Amino acid sequence: MFRTLFLLFVVTAFVLAGSSPASVNAGAIAYNPFKIKVIDADTGRGIPLVELKTTNSIPYVTDSAGYVAFFEPGLMNEDVWFSIESHGYTHNYESFGAKGRTLSVTPGGEATLEMHRVNIAERLYRITGQGIYRDSVMLGLSVPIAQPLLGAGKVMGQDTVQTVEYKGKLYWFWGDTNKPSHALGNFRTTGATSELPANGGLDPDVGVNLSYFVDAEGNTKKMVPQLAGDPNLFWVSGPMTTRDASGAERLLITYSALHGLGDEAASGILIWNDQDEQFSQRVEFDMNQRWKHPDGQSTLYTDNGLEYWLFNEPWPVKRVRNTFASITNMNSYESFTPLQPGTQYAGASTQLNRDGSGNLVWQWRTDTPAITQQQEAELIDLGKMTANEARFQLKGVDTGEDVINHTGSVKWNEYRQVWNNVIEQREGTSFMGEIWYAEAPSPTGPWTLAKKIVTHDGPDFYNVARHSYFDKNNGREIYFEGTYVAMFGNVGKPTPRYDYNQMMYKLDLSDERLDSVKIAPIAASSQED
Repeated sequence: MFRTLFLLFVVTAFVLAGSSPASVNAGAIAYNPFKIKVIDADTGRGIPLVELKTTNSIPYVTDSAGYVAFFEPGLMNEDVWFSIESHGYTHNYESFGAKGRTLSVTPGGEATLEMHRVNIAERLYRITGQGIYRDSVMLGLSVPIAQPLLGAGKVMGQDTVQTVEYKGKLYWFWGDTNKPSHALGNFRTTGATSELPANGGLDPDVGVNLSYFVDAEGNTKKMVPQLAGDPNLFWVSGPMTTRDASGAERLLITYSALHGLGDEAASGILIWNDQDEQFSQRVEFDMNQRWKHPDGQSTLYTDNGLEYWLFNEPWPVKRVRNTFASITNMNSYESFTPLQPGTQYAGASTQLNRDGSGNLVWQWRTDTPAITQQQEAELIDLGKMTANEARFQLKGVDTGEDVINHTGSVKWNEYRQVWNNVIEQREGTSFMGEIWYAEAPSPTGPWTLAKKIVTHDGPDFYNVARHSYFDKNNGREIYFEGTYVAMFGNVGKPTPRYDYNQMMYKLDLSDERLDSVKIAPIAASSQED
């Protein structure tokens, strides 16, 4: 009886007040975020991919300009503690042993936090995905790219970039691409174009305006049309441009068709059709001679007056003459190898190609496969090759550790007058997230010493690609990107919006920290065209 009378009293009070019980403490809260910017202490530039986290574990991640639009009902007009973390960066904020900073959060207020870069390379921005400048837009700030939230193509995430200059533009191609409307996206290659900086494109320090090829629904268009019997998964690599018999410029790319990871069904060359805006023609190579097929990032260079496309798979040990007929003929591809002609690696039974004086002979050959970095190391251990004869035994200059190359991107560099390489290490400090810089007198080495330029605390940053068409100051500043993802390293939860997307970095080759791997300038007999 008493309980019933008490509830009646409460309800009556709310009715008399003109309110319902559910809205007693409710009310519209005007959105007016607190602006937090995290900057590089040396450059003053905003740092993307910095995680700020409250004491109750609410995560915020800076956008590509280094901003967080903080708005948390209940925490406005409060002193709020933030932990601060970012791969390859550190800071001096600390209170009673806890790493972080307390900010007086007010609607419309702002704060700037500094971090010190440990990485030699500088993280610039995210290139792909949704919400690249989300927080900047929410704060009402100007942004450098045309589509900062969700552009044409509706890309949520995409894997592994391949880029080439074709008919005065940059053509970009990626692997698997996520979309917002379904868990399954585009697995037959995604494409886009952008303008070169010299032709109205953005400064590479600022960003890239991508124009995606899209389908009728506005999602990314499948760059490889479906043919009868095709598997669903098509990956591409090594884009090339050349002239056909009529003199017309053509775009070609290598492909791998798979039923699933590790289950390759076909490989060969795709040929671009300007009218269809697809790779609508293909040349399938013999899968019984898979070692002849090209793979990896491509580089155009000259050797003894002849132009070749050079492929990093992961070392630059495959090439082909820059003609349409050669590129589409599997038997035209050459491998750089120390093996006896016509033989293959066979462990202790491997036959090496030595001259009459016993010197090891490395040659470009069409009839003999290359060897891997690991096979080369095994031959040294077996006493069949000396360390001085090796081409790809790369070691960290500071630690002496073996740096196993998972993917590389070799280019000629005008500033240093050497061949240089941006390398993704396999199973380093992070599983596939450590990036190294190395130099050599030729694309085929010898590659001996490397310096780490990017590190990750767990997540992967894989399949790096050098963008030599973005080089600035005669190659003193070089640019590269890779796929950032929490996948193979098994590091827990992915980073919101950043996961499975492309990140751009810049490396200043005048940085004194690179002097330890610097080699003497060379008068190269072969260099990138």
